[in-house]
Order: sequence, then structure tokens, then C-alpha cells
Amino acid sequence: MKRFVRGAWYVVVFVALGCQARAGDGGSKSPVEFNGRTALTYVQRQMSFGPRIPNKPGHQQEADWLLAELRARADTVIVQEINHRLRNGEVLHLRNFFARFRPQATERVLFLAHWDTRPMADKSANLAQQRMPVPGADDGASGVAVLLGVADALKARPPASGVDLLFVDGEDYGDFADTSDVLIGSRWFAAHQPPGYQPLFAVLFDMVGDKDLQIYQEGQSLAFAPEVVQRVWRVAAERGHDRQFIPSVRHTLTDDHVSLQKAGIHAIDVVDFDYPYWHTTEDTIDKVSAESLQIVGDVAVALIRQ
Repeated sequence: MKRFVRGAWYVVVFVALGCQARAGDGGSKSPVEFNGRTALTYVQRQMSFGPRIPNKPGHQQEADWLLAELRARADTVIVQEINHRLRNGEVLHLRNFFARFRPQATERVLFLAHWDTRPMADKSANLAQQRMPVPGADDGASGVAVLLGVADALKARPPASGVDLLFVDGEDYGDFADTSDVLIGSRWFAAHQPPGYQPLFAVLFDMVGDKDLQIYQEGQSLAFAPEVVQRVWRVAAERGHDRQFIPSVRHTLTDDHVSLQKAGIHAIDVVDFDYPYWHTTEDTIDKVSAESLQIVGDVAVALIRQ
């Protein structure tokens, strides 16, 4: 998952946040529609498939399960089949899933997450483990779980405007120093959008289940779509989650939101990159909590309901 751009560190504080409701005030009185415990079961189900590496059985099993889950919730589900040829000649068979609620609505919000997992744990301290796959409990499964929990809320109570949930494939396959074999699904979607597609904004949810949840603003998000960053952090503060959504920038990342930004979509990355098990064999289910999923899912649903 993603590349860290070293040396980029900023501190930005939105004064407007100081005027917003704090924990227990204002917006926090609105109903909680997202169920973090249910979302954790979605993480567990994904982990039962094993690593979700393209062209491997776990990848196929998750794709079939995810498609069935989305068809049971969304008004329309579009499958984007992608055949991506690597430099060694191997072809990765990938699938994006584009689940739509109120597909005829012109005003739309886009949420996305990647559902594949990395084939090599290149950040593991043990050299032998670096050749093993990443389990992907936080880096992969948590973002999917949040989007599925949002889909549950929208199925129970349809949105007033259009909402799209995009599950991209092939995000984490190759070398982020050479982006030809990473961010594959998001780059494909950016090049094959529905005609005239222009969501009001887009939010990528990646690595959002860490038990020690600390989500800082991301550098490229703030540079390209500062109004979206401000909206998300304001909603988080209104919902009483300002201790987890921290209004300053710590990392600048190459992630799926960049593909959408290049296509003109105002997209940002909601990510807890201070995760010590990133790209290691220790990215396992015990590192993820229902409480963290609840916080992020609560913000996601509130963004739609506003």
C-alpha cells in the first residue's frame, strides 16, 4: 500500500475547527447508523480467504464474495475487468467493483478502498519473511469493511443524493518506486469513468482499522483538495472524533487518490499511516478493532447525510 514521500512534513491547523462542536455536542446527537462490530466481521471474513493476491485463490474467493455482498445492497454494481500485463509478461486478472446508490442522481459522492493485498512483506524485519505475503487485515480489509458498513447504512436508509462505492484492485502489487504495477485499479477507473462523471468529492479509506487510530491529514490531499480535507475533519470533530482525526499533516503519500486527482476528481486520502505493521507479516486481525472501524464509518456516513 502506497509510497511515502520522505521529507514532506507540514503542520496545518484549520481555525474553523475550533468553532465546531466538540465531543458530545451538536452533530454527535444524530443517530449512529454504522455498526463497527459488523464491520469487524467483514474484516474477519476477508481474512478467512487468506492473502488476496491477484491470480491466487484467495483473490478469486474475495472477489466472488464481495460482488455478491454488493449486489445485495447497491442499486447497481458495475464490474470492471482488467487484464494487466507485467513487465515479465505475466497477466494479472483484476476486477474493480463500482457499486452505485441512486445511480440517476447528478450530485454524487465517491468513496473508495483497495481490496487486494501485497504479495511480499518487504517491510518485515526478518529477511525470510520479506518473501511472504502480507495478511492485509488493516492494509486492505479495513477499508473494504468500512465501505461495506456504509453500504449497509445506505441499504437501510437510501441517501438523498447519489453515492458510489469503488473497490479497486491491484493497488499493492508491485514497486511503488515504479508505479507501473501499483495503483492499477484506480488508474484504470480514472481512464474508464462513466460518461460525464464528476463527483462532488471523493474519499479514499485505507488502513483505517488500527487499534491506535491516529489519522493525520495527508499532504497531496491538502494540496489538491483542501476543501474536502476541511469538510472531513470538520465532520469528524462534530461527531466527537477529533482525537482520532488530527488536523495537521504528517505524511505525503502516493496512493489511489492520486490517480483520481490526475483525472480532475477532488479526492483525498483518509489513512492512518503510523501503523508499525505496514507491509509486514504482522498485519493481522488482532491489530484491528471494531472501535476504530466505528469511528471511521461514523464519519463516512455523516459525510453522506449532510
